[in-house]
Amino acid sequence: MQINLTGHHVDITDSLRDYVNSKFSRLERHFDNITNVHVVLTLEKLQQVAEAKIHLSGGEIFANSQHDDMYAALDGLIDKLDRQIIKHKEKLKQK
Repeated sequence: MQINLTGHHVDITDSLRDYVNSKFSRLERHFDNITNVHVVLTLEKLQQVAEAKIHLSGGEIFANSQHDDMYAALDGLIDKLDRQIIKHKEKLKQK
């Protein structure tokens, strides 16, 4: 899985990059056919926004999350993506 991390008005520190990598490794436990992930971290006035587009076999998944803290926004993003990946995996099993 290749992770592309982009920041808009946000400096991507090493600790933030490590946090993103550790959280996205959790998604690989559920579905190992993830090929590419594009994560965009944005600062909009007082809100921290994290959004991601995942390319996987059978389609794409997109989610975003907002919070006052960037780490909390990333946690919310991972939770949303986790649910969507499990749903996508069950759809593939039904076919």
